[in-house]
Amino acid sequence: MPDSTASLRFWLVNGLGWVLFCVFSLAMTGASAGGASSGGTLISVGLGVLLCGISGGVRALALRRHWWRRDLGALVLRLALAVLLGAVLAQLLLTAVLQPALALGWVDFGGRPADFRPVARLLYWLNTVLVLGLWTALWAGLHSVRRARQAELARLRAEAERSALERDALRARLNPHFMFNALNNLRALILEDPGRARQMVTDLSRTLRHALEHARNEDALLADELSVVRDYLAVEAVHYEQRLQVHIDVSDEAAQARLPVMALQLLVENAIKHGIAVRPGGGEVRVSARCSDGLLRLQVDNPLGLAAAGTDAATAGHGVGLDYLRSQLASGGRFHLQPVDGRMQALLEIPQCARP
Repeated sequence: MPDSTASLRFWLVNGLGWVLFCVFSLAMTGASAGGASSGGTLISVGLGVLLCGISGGVRALALRRHWWRRDLGALVLRLALAVLLGAVLAQLLLTAVLQPALALGWVDFGGRPADFRPVARLLYWLNTVLVLGLWTALWAGLHSVRRARQAELARLRAEAERSALERDALRARLNPHFMFNALNNLRALILEDPGRARQMVTDLSRTLRHALEHARNEDALLADELSVVRDYLAVEAVHYEQRLQVHIDVSDEAAQARLPVMALQLLVENAIKHGIAVRPGGGEVRVSARCSDGLLRLQVDNPLGLAAAGTDAATAGHGVGLDYLRSQLASGGRFHLQPVDGRMQALLEIPQCARP
């Protein structure tokens, strides 16, 4: 489990750190004027063992009490108090062991008397505070960095999951509406024109198969998306008949570009909904795509609806589908929607359209 692994890693690093402290302390004691002594060895080793346990206790207390959920000031205050009290505890326990050992003659300081004066005790405590404080600051800093990294990863995962849910929700919203119209039209064609009914079933099945096969994909080739849109338009043509005219002009290079799944279909659906369905005489939907300067420029335009002829560009195009498309392009493309010469023009620009 992640918590067990983190605890094991901490205790391995913590133990190694205090072992190195003991080695350094013993080396410093041996290099001092008085040289090494059994009492100095007891202090060095005993203090290292005590601080190893106390530092682990500080970590356990901080994690159990969720100190990192508080603001920075509260966190620093709690860590500082833990260090101060931990140093007091270490000195008390060390003194409780050292004084009986000296009294029983088990250890000595090479003929030098032990110094237990208040000033000396204060210096011992300050040295302990310094060592324990440095170690706690190092651990707390590394832990904060790790938490920040984990929080960022969690945020990115949440955004990815939310994007997937939005995409799935969008499909769930669009597909039933499309299916409802398609099935109604198919029912009418079965008796009137069986041949067209069979072709409509073929077009509809290809559209649904694409939705199933690419349900979890983030992007796709424009050529594949265009194939699906042609099937979709063939189904919609049954409903709109002569009111729906389509002109498609896509270069070979642009056909191999990549774009978000459903992006082209969303633009075409939007063009039909706001430019064909609302006009008694219908009109023409134009789809064009070119690659230049490292960009795929995909344009879909339709005649302005009668009610939208005076609509300001800043207030146009705020449907669920286009909002979803904008969110998909937030960090990797641009989307413009504006009226031009009596038509509503949707322009999608996606970088790195050509791949070797």
